[in-house]
Amino acid sequence: MEFKILKKDNNSNARTGEIITNHGIVKTPCFMPVATLANVKTLTSEDLKEIGVEMIITNAYHLYLKPGIEIIEKIGGIHRFMNWNRSIVSDSGGFQIFSLENVKIVEEGAIFKSKIDGSTHFITPKKAIEIQEKIGADIIMTFDYCPKNWNDYKEVSKSVELTIKWAKICKNVHENEQQELFGIIQGGIYKDMRKKCIEELESLNFKGYGFGGLSIGEPYQETLKITEFIIENLPYEKVRYFMGMGMPFQILELVEMGIDLFDCGMITHIARTGSTLTWKGKINIKAGRYKDDPNPLDPDCDCYVCKNYTRSYIRHLINSKEITGLRLNSFHNVYFMIQFLKRIKEAIISDKFIEFKKRFENDWKREVE
Repeated sequence: MEFKILKKDNNSNARTGEIITNHGIVKTPCFMPVATLANVKTLTSEDLKEIGVEMIITNAYHLYLKPGIEIIEKIGGIHRFMNWNRSIVSDSGGFQIFSLENVKIVEEGAIFKSKIDGSTHFITPKKAIEIQEKIGADIIMTFDYCPKNWNDYKEVSKSVELTIKWAKICKNVHENEQQELFGIIQGGIYKDMRKKCIEELESLNFKGYGFGGLSIGEPYQETLKITEFIIENLPYEKVRYFMGMGMPFQILELVEMGIDLFDCGMITHIARTGSTLTWKGKINIKAGRYKDDPNPLDPDCDCYVCKNYTRSYIRHLINSKEITGLRLNSFHNVYFMIQFLKRIKEAIISDKFIEFKKRFENDWKREVE
C-alpha cells in the first residue's frame, strides 16, 4: 500500500490524497460503506460500482462466524466471494467482540459465545490476523481491546496495555505482503493513555491508524478534543482513520482536523428506516406529506433513483415493507455520501473547504420539516 498526500487546505488541516492498493486508487478523504457480512445491505457490488464507491469495509468477526472463513478462502478470497474488484478494509472485530455481554478478556485474547449457535470461541491476536489473511482484504486491522466504559480509567488503561501487546503480536505474525496492517489507537478520553498507545504503536511503524474507543458514549466535544490530540501526536504522513463515525456534520468537523478515512453503518441503516439524505437536509420519506409528491427524493441529486422514481412511490414501497423501497433509498443515501465527499475533496483542492463547510452547515437541516 502507498499513501500520498496531494493537497492541504490553506485555511484548515483538511487534506486530500490517494491510497493505492492492489485493487485501485482510493481518493481521500474517503467514506467507506459498511459491508459487515460481505455486502452493503440491500445493495449489490454492481450498485456500489455505479455509485462510485472506491473502498468498503467488512468485519472479520462476523465473517468468521458466518459463513465461515474456510468458505471465503475456498472461493478465492473476499473480492471474488462478493464480486468486488476494488479496495477492501477488514476490521478485526475487536469492537464487536468486546461489546458482547458474555465476553471474557484474558492476556492471550478474548473468549466469547457465538450469538448464532452459542458455541464458544477464543480469538487471539494471531488468530485475528490468520482470519483476515484468509479473508484477503487490502487493509487489515490489528486486534484491539475496546473498553465498554469510556470514563473508567482502570479499564481504559487495561485496554491500552492489551492493545499494545496484541498489536506487537499482530505485527510479528502478519505475513501476507499483499495486505497492509493498520494499528488501532486506544486510550479513551485520557491524553496520557492515548499518547502511550501512539508511542508504542509508532515503534512498530504502521502506515496507518484507526482511532478506536471513540463515539462509545462520551460527550461529543470530548470526542473532538481527543481526536485533535491524537492527530497532533501522529506523524503527518500516516493514514488517519476514524472508525465507526460518518454522518455529514461529523465528517465535516473531522475532515477539518485532517482525518482521511471514515466508515459508518448509519447511512444505510437510516435508509432502511425511511430517512433520506438530501442536499437540504434529512427527510422522513415515510411521512404523509410525501404520499402524492411527484418529485425525486432530492431534486438536486442525479443518481439513478432520483432520475427514475418519485418520493410518492418510494414512500409507498417503504410503508408497504417492500424490499425495493429499502434498496432504492439505500442506493440514494450511499450515492449522496460519495458525492458529499467528492465535493469536500474539490473544496480542499481549491482552498475553499471552510467556505464549503459553513455553507453546508447553514443549508443542511438534521430533519427537514
